Amino acid sequence: MSQSAVPANPSSHNVASLLPKLQDADSDIRYMTLNDLHAMLAIGSPTFMSHDYTTCAKVVDGLLHTLADTHGDVQNMAIKCLGPFVNKAPESILCPTIEKVSNIRVEGNLDNSIPALGVRAIVVALPQPVPGVQRSQKVNEAYSAVSKALIPRLVGKIIVPLSSGKQMPAPPKGMLQEDLETGNDSSSLDLLTEVARCFGPMLQDVEVQALEQITMEVLESDKCGSVMKKKAVAALSALSPYFNDELLAHHVTMTIEKLRSPHLTAQQRKLYITVYGSLAKSIPQKFGPYLKTLAPFVLAPLSESELAQQQEAEIEADGERDVQLEEVREAALIAVESFLDSCAPDMKMHAHDVLSCATRFLKYEPNIAEDEDEDMAEEQEDDEFDFDEDFEEETGFEDEDDVSWKVRRCSARVIHALIQTLDPNDPALFDLIAPALLSRFKEKEESVRTEVIATLAFLVTKVGSTTTNTGTEEHHEPLPPSRKRRRGLSESLDIDAGGQQAMNGYASPATPPPVDSATQGLAKINPEVVKGAAKLLKSSTVATKQVVLFLLKDMVSAQRGGLSGRADFVIEPVVDTLTSTNTSVSNLANNNLRIEALALLGVIAETHASTVLQPHLAKIVPALVSSAKDRYAKVSGQAFATIECFVKALTPPRSAASKKENAEHVAKIYGVVTERISANDTDTEVRQKAVRTLGQLIGRTAGPTGEKLLSKDDRYEGQQVIADRLRNELTRLPCVRAVEAIACYSQRKADYKPDFVGNVALELGAQLRKVSRSLRGASLSALRALTVNQASRECMDDTVVAQLVEMLVPLLRTDDLHMMSPALTVLAAFAKERPQLVATPQVIEGICSIVTSSISGVALDALIHLVEAIGNAGTGAGLMQALLNVGVHGDTDVTGQVIGTLLVSGGQNVGVTLDAFIKELQSQSEEAKKCLALSVLGEAGLRTGTNCPLTPESFTPYFNDRSEKVQLAAAVALGRAGAGDVKRYLPKILETMGQGKQYLLLHSVKELLQHNSAEDDIKPYTATLWNNIISSGQAEDNKVVGAECIGRLATIDAEAYLPQLQAFLKNSNPAIRGMVISALRYVFSDTDSSYNASLNPYIIPMLETMMADEDLENKRLSLSTFNSALHNKPDLVLPHLSSLLSYAMQATVPRPELIREVSMGPFKHKVDDGLEIRKSAYETMYALLDSPASRQRLDMVAYYDRISDGITDEHEIKMLCCLVLSKLLIIAPAESGRHLDRLATQFRAVLSIKPKENAVKQELEKFAEVNKAIIKVSLAFNKAISTNEIAGGGGKTWKDYFEWMKKDHPVLVKQAQEDEARDR
Repeated sequence: MSQSAVPANPSSHNVASLLPKLQDADSDIRYMTLNDLHAMLAIGSPTFMSHDYTTCAKVVDGLLHTLADTHGDVQNMAIKCLGPFVNKAPESILCPTIEKVSNIRVEGNLDNSIPALGVRAIVVALPQPVPGVQRSQKVNEAYSAVSKALIPRLVGKIIVPLSSGKQMPAPPKGMLQEDLETGNDSSSLDLLTEVARCFGPMLQDVEVQALEQITMEVLESDKCGSVMKKKAVAALSALSPYFNDELLAHHVTMTIEKLRSPHLTAQQRKLYITVYGSLAKSIPQKFGPYLKTLAPFVLAPLSESELAQQQEAEIEADGERDVQLEEVREAALIAVESFLDSCAPDMKMHAHDVLSCATRFLKYEPNIAEDEDEDMAEEQEDDEFDFDEDFEEETGFEDEDDVSWKVRRCSARVIHALIQTLDPNDPALFDLIAPALLSRFKEKEESVRTEVIATLAFLVTKVGSTTTNTGTEEHHEPLPPSRKRRRGLSESLDIDAGGQQAMNGYASPATPPPVDSATQGLAKINPEVVKGAAKLLKSSTVATKQVVLFLLKDMVSAQRGGLSGRADFVIEPVVDTLTSTNTSVSNLANNNLRIEALALLGVIAETHASTVLQPHLAKIVPALVSSAKDRYAKVSGQAFATIECFVKALTPPRSAASKKENAEHVAKIYGVVTERISANDTDTEVRQKAVRTLGQLIGRTAGPTGEKLLSKDDRYEGQQVIADRLRNELTRLPCVRAVEAIACYSQRKADYKPDFVGNVALELGAQLRKVSRSLRGASLSALRALTVNQASRECMDDTVVAQLVEMLVPLLRTDDLHMMSPALTVLAAFAKERPQLVATPQVIEGICSIVTSSISGVALDALIHLVEAIGNAGTGAGLMQALLNVGVHGDTDVTGQVIGTLLVSGGQNVGVTLDAFIKELQSQSEEAKKCLALSVLGEAGLRTGTNCPLTPESFTPYFNDRSEKVQLAAAVALGRAGAGDVKRYLPKILETMGQGKQYLLLHSVKELLQHNSAEDDIKPYTATLWNNIISSGQAEDNKVVGAECIGRLATIDAEAYLPQLQAFLKNSNPAIRGMVISALRYVFSDTDSSYNASLNPYIIPMLETMMADEDLENKRLSLSTFNSALHNKPDLVLPHLSSLLSYAMQATVPRPELIREVSMGPFKHKVDDGLEIRKSAYETMYALLDSPASRQRLDMVAYYDRISDGITDEHEIKMLCCLVLSKLLIIAPAESGRHLDRLATQFRAVLSIKPKENAVKQELEKFAEVNKAIIKVSLAFNKAISTNEIAGGGGKTWKDYFEWMKKDHPVLVKQAQEDEARDR
């Protein structure tokens, strides 16, 4: 029967008709029959053979016959049929099938692995238990067959007697017993491993113990070969998750006794150590505590005493070396690496011993005789390194029997794993580890050498990630120890040249001085690293050169420089690497090497002063120009990225003393940039990078100094190129950013080509209608840069301005504040010189639409600045009338501030006076009109200051108004007016606070404290103000606003109030403690780095005190404050993170005592009082992933465990954990791989939850949101597995979960895949 003849819905009769052909003499017919049988079994219904026992028995006989066939293809097809057959056959035939397949015996040259392979096919196909899912009847039946038939066949005895008490016949000799006797590998160990993987959760303790025992017998057998023993190690690894505590303890004790035996062979020792490493990977949490006892046995082969014994034995044996001992050491080092990776906390006590062993064998070269004189030996090593043979011809050691290089390579890997566990400031990193690694740059075996250099690069990266956060702050002047103004944007709209240029890397870099032991260590090893790297770059293989370039790039990035005195050692060989080609390796390898060389040059240019680069530019620039013309797009793309860095280095002020040579270099760069932009064969990505470089080049060569580098004609030509390319869809976005760069740098009208500004401004305005949000945002940003720059703004005529204003009007909507705020800024800039073009009916209508919504922050500041500009220009009458027409229909606070601003700035030109609003307030009874008038008067009082005719009594009578909104508006207006005249208002506020109305007066104080301009006038009153706030803020309604006031007072006078805050944290009243905890959040967020010196002595003790608070609400507040400290004061908090993080980790654990049951009518509802605390704790843990410095200080194993547990918590925590997992997949791929199975269980448990039938819409939306998030994360993890970003390829539990997820949630999976494709 051919494939096409297989019926679509086969029956048992169809199967029975095939069976006689299995006895046919022609092997091809037997094979095709089995193929048809497999097709029927695969497409048949699940029950089509379940009731035909006779046919099933005949199928078993036929398969047994073909399993014993002499043709391998027939046997393989028979094995393939077993899986689908057992899923269609009745349960009663499963045990006999397993027994018969496992007992196949045929004389002749039958492959002895056929029985095990056949049973393995059965085991894999059977229904298996899934963690988190209730076991079905079929799963229980499958396990019953494995327990009754298969396990006794493996071990040769009955393990679990029948529950009925019936005596079972003794099984024949076990499959593994036969392997033990013959020493032949029948794949039975593979079968055992599959049993553990598929049915491990259901295995009984006695079964696990029996399987462990027979596996250990294989390990200890002298007859079994190395292949079988490796399989035995894998089998133990698969079984170990199901060891109970007693069995694990027995296993460890037994192996320790074996290791102590005086008759222990090297081979046995190697196997036991290998088993330990395997168990550490499989069950790190259970196995870790045993390392206190086990680690010394694993480290013993690496001890100095054993090395000395080996050397003595070699002398006695006339130099003959024991190769098996080398294998033991290799196994020991591999095991230690596993311990460090999987059980890092348990290995801390052995870190010193590990370091000693690893550094000892890192230099282990028994073939090289050691000189007795250490100094002479070092000199000889240096000489050898200086004049070593050309590494290009290396192929490894000449001595083929020498395997010591494996020991050295494993030692380097152990050091890599050890570095991961050490603190960046640990003295061992640079006192012991770095010198040991540097000494092995002379290593002759390439795989070892690259491992050594990569390990050193990892050390540098680890240390550098904790220092780069502070490296960029060196050039900023210290600011006053206070907050930025509430309306900070108002002062920043007139961006000066220096401010714009700083945003584009205009400042000259300098290597920051070492500030701690980590940075001092980097500076200490820098000369040796540079020296060794330079030698390797001159005389090593491509693979070594590439890893050396990685090392140098990491070194320069970590130190933010560091080559000032040694640049010639690095730059020349790097340029030679860039320009030379190696014909002995592939073009791909050469290109990758050149890309890394270009990246290194770019980092050097970014982090070093121009004086360091100047002597080498004659070599560097031609090499960069040549690379920019390369046909390989990745090389030329990286070349332009590097050229951009050198443009910054060659132009003022970094190269203020510009010389003639610099002009020549800039001309070469300009030529290649314009050439590549214009060439038709240029790759799109390369052209985009070239455009960006051109923008930097034109911008930075502006001004009198810049003209010496690039002529005005060339600059104008370049501007025209950008203007032309701005109309091209493929280069539009980089051209927009190039225009912004030019606008930031060019501060003279002569710097712009005539009509350039007007043309590009109109083109930018046209882009505001495009669909692409990134293009619209970039265009608006560039337009903003052009308009706030006085020189470029003057290049726009009235026609251009009028058209731009018209284009900006559609952005005056509050549904997109990110676009609205810059648009308002642009209009404000135009309003200074051309108010009549800005104060159009359309703009006025847009402003009126904005004030109908509640806005704050940057958006409100931009609006007020625009209104102020219109008022100052004397064209505010129309706007005032429109705003008065809006009146109470808008947001009263926003409208009031805008009207108040216009009232003061416009003066007599707006047609309304302050007295009109005073009369309005006094005569009106309508709530909204009163609120509006109060807001106008408060803003007017702020802006007129001491000249304002208003007094506190103008506002305080309205504290007694019947409307609470009017009362609050009066309080805010009082504080706002008080900020303009502190000496008149604040004493009255303090006096009134003692008479009541504390809640309203606290709002007045809060509003007053928000203005930095009032700080000097406030200081004389701070003591009285502090006492009043503390007293008033204890009331429940006053706590929040009181906390904000206290925090802002502490920012004004740190020396006076930080000690008091610390003392109040120990107050017996939880309300006071809570208020102080909230106040500290404002202290952290509202101060800059200049405040840190005052805060440093107090911040850690205060955080520890508040996080230990037992009050639930205070504990939640303390976690939120800790989160604020991490964001705003990382330099103060991160060095002490280990002592603080334990509080946050503990807070993520659900507390059963906080869960109570509440009756709601006839229903019972559970309330978790600890939920808010856990939310805050998980938010804090999420914040810890934001910076490399905090990530380096995390115990990633414990951290991952808490995130895994959070997947099954409440809705908000589930969502947050999904976000964290997305980050962890990139940050910690190794740990992500180890948690795959656990995550699969947690994900399945959540996705299996079904909403109740009477669930409301909100509950259904929450279910859908969580499911979508989990599926999205699952797809990301599976993608990482498929691309080998996660080692190991994923376990069976993960694969089963992923297939189940795709089957049960196809719609959500498809939607998530589409979202991912759209995001790309």
